Amino acid sequence: MADTVRDLAQRLGQQAEVVCRHYLSSGRREGGYWLVGDVRNTPGRSMFVRLKESTKGPAGKWTDAATGEHGDLLDVIRESCGLIDFKDVADEARSFLSLPHPEPQPDRPRSRTPSAPTGSPEAARRLFAMSQPIDRTLVETYLRNRDITPLHGTGSLRFHPHCYYRPDDHSPTETWPAMIAAVTDLTGHLTGAHRTWLDPGGFSEATLGKAPIDTPRRAMGDLLGHAVRFGVCGEVMAAGEGIETMLSLRCALPTLPMVAALSAAHLSAILFPDTLRRLYIARDDDPAGDGAMATLIERAQEAGIEPIVISPRLADFNEDLRLLGIDALRAASRVQIATQDVARFMELAA
Repeated sequence: MADTVRDLAQRLGQQAEVVCRHYLSSGRREGGYWLVGDVRNTPGRSMFVRLKESTKGPAGKWTDAATGEHGDLLDVIRESCGLIDFKDVADEARSFLSLPHPEPQPDRPRSRTPSAPTGSPEAARRLFAMSQPIDRTLVETYLRNRDITPLHGTGSLRFHPHCYYRPDDHSPTETWPAMIAAVTDLTGHLTGAHRTWLDPGGFSEATLGKAPIDTPRRAMGDLLGHAVRFGVCGEVMAAGEGIETMLSLRCALPTLPMVAALSAAHLSAILFPDTLRRLYIARDDDPAGDGAMATLIERAQEAGIEPIVISPRLADFNEDLRLLGIDALRAASRVQIATQDVARFMELAA
């Protein structure tokens, strides 16, 4: 007979320290507890897991003092492995319980894995690794509330339910849910990450779903020349500034590979794939966008690449999508791209 949820939790609790050493390896034992940053295995000390049954409760129960979250070791497996369906959590727990595990040894002084410097490419890689796919998360809701519905090929986007945010050097650290975007080089190597903190209360016209904080978007890592990528580039691709901007244009051109450079300055400096022959420049209607467009046109022409500018009717392509509708965005895009690319990249949107 298959294990019940209670059975699995109890069996994991009997090996609580072994479970913690495996799934919460960034922490360590202190007394009768395992201390770690959070249930997603972030280094720190705010979460504590009870290792032995006591009058305070059964082994395996945990509480995060920073967020108020609490649960059992099944929750630890789910969050640390980025699982969604309980079947997958249960399968992982049964697989772990079936393995032979040595008895825990007393802690010895040991060298700790050094924390990655704040804002470094390594910190960006760790953040992306501890995030989860966007399916059925607040990221998916956020994008759909902005009328971005085609979400194919968005593996560069992930969701972190409690991403750190610090307003300034003198303020305490907060946590907000966030959309995490991988910034990669031409070989696919992750060099940075972009965070868009989201409002857990839902969508509003004032914030468009972003968290009500001073700077709801921040990037980290090595960004120059690199981008957030949607699709694999061949001879043709489109490049623009914002993630939402490019995903909106992608609603009209669903098979055209696209990159988001995250700012006007970085857009003007993107590196071109060797295969690229035609570059669509998704222009933002502001002075910075015009400057980036001019620089990118010049660089593309010098590299023997044909540049073609696509302009929104309003401030950006997401405004066009939300306020004018998908049919208007398709019609405006159709007359701005090369004739031979209409059937090639708009066929799914016809």
